[in-house]
Amino acid sequence: MAKPTKKRKALAAAVDTGRAYGLAEAVKLVKANASSKFDETIEISMNLGIDPRHADQMVRGMLSLPAGTGKTLRVAVFARGAKAEEATAAGADLVGAEDLAEKVQAGDMPFDRCIATPDLMALVGRLGKVLGPRGLMPNPKLGTVTMDVKGAVSAAKAGQVEFRAEKAGIVHAGIGKASFAEDRILENARAFIDAITKAKPTGAKGTYVKKVSLSSTMGPGVKVDLASLAA
Repeated sequence: MAKPTKKRKALAAAVDTGRAYGLAEAVKLVKANASSKFDETIEISMNLGIDPRHADQMVRGMLSLPAGTGKTLRVAVFARGAKAEEATAAGADLVGAEDLAEKVQAGDMPFDRCIATPDLMALVGRLGKVLGPRGLMPNPKLGTVTMDVKGAVSAAKAGQVEFRAEKAGIVHAGIGKASFAEDRILENARAFIDAITKAKPTGAKGTYVKKVSLSSTMGPGVKVDLASLAA
């Protein structure tokens, strides 16, 4: 295992691992520790008291962050005719039907979000083995199977994020960039936490939110005091 660099040691020393910080203080600390030459992503991670292996304990959804993500998503849309034109006008990066399906089947997938009109789901369904493992399969529950392609594309471009609990019950997402002002990061963090709280599944028992932490791409994790989330 490689030894930590002086910079890494200095960043780690700036965080008291035995302490839980208030959300606002955690945001300030994480932003201050994001000192790389590139604009680091600020990430939030929530450990939930769920078992996603059970259908009634899955946490999954979409959220439009009020301050955006600082990242422009590449969007692909499966649509024909007027809806294809609508998607293109809304700013979709790739639009098509059989031609787009051929690209995807060949492994050519230069996009981060996939949207489809309902009439093309028979075609898209054949790509499940390719799109599914990458979390790109359109889903009506997430608003990515819709006739409102303009709205779906616009939402994705404006800073909409998808969240889904992993096997260990952890859900995480990027909620901004280190270049964001603290209040914008805090606003996004609160919006994400609120969305996860409201998405509590019916099968969840006991403590739902067990742990929350913030970090930047290259910075150390900062534990958040759960009591501060209600502030």
